[in-house]
Amino acid sequence: MSQSERDKVDYELRGKTLKVYLYLLRYGRAAGVREIQKELGFSSPSVAFHHLDKLLGLGVVEKDQYDRYVLAMKVDTGILHSFVSIAGLTLPRLGFYAAFFTTISAAYFVLNRGSLDLYALIGTAGGAGVFWYEAWRVWRRKPF
Repeated sequence: MSQSERDKVDYELRGKTLKVYLYLLRYGRAAGVREIQKELGFSSPSVAFHHLDKLLGLGVVEKDQYDRYVLAMKVDTGILHSFVSIAGLTLPRLGFYAAFFTTISAAYFVLNRGSLDLYALIGTAGGAGVFWYEAWRVWRRKPF
């Protein structure tokens, strides 16, 4: 995919179209128009069809032999750069750094209880706190 195509997908993949894409990404298999309409709470099947048609035009989804829609490719766009999808869960990337710093901080505290260096403890615990805060901020803005 060329840079201009990526830019076009990035521009078009917003709002309800992004919700439809994320639903298909999480669902993991083909879905029909009415199913998407009901699951996402759209007012009519034509709303779901419009957004599926946009995704079809972008080449992100394709139709199967039963006229159900399935993802043709995964795209990493805009706000999705801040998230990672693992086993159907979509989590903020910063959460992994937060967990790492929390583990390092706890291990340092447990292994060095007798001779703690205040700066090392503040550095690791402070780093963990900052990453947890930033992961929470990203999570609040999630598009799904």
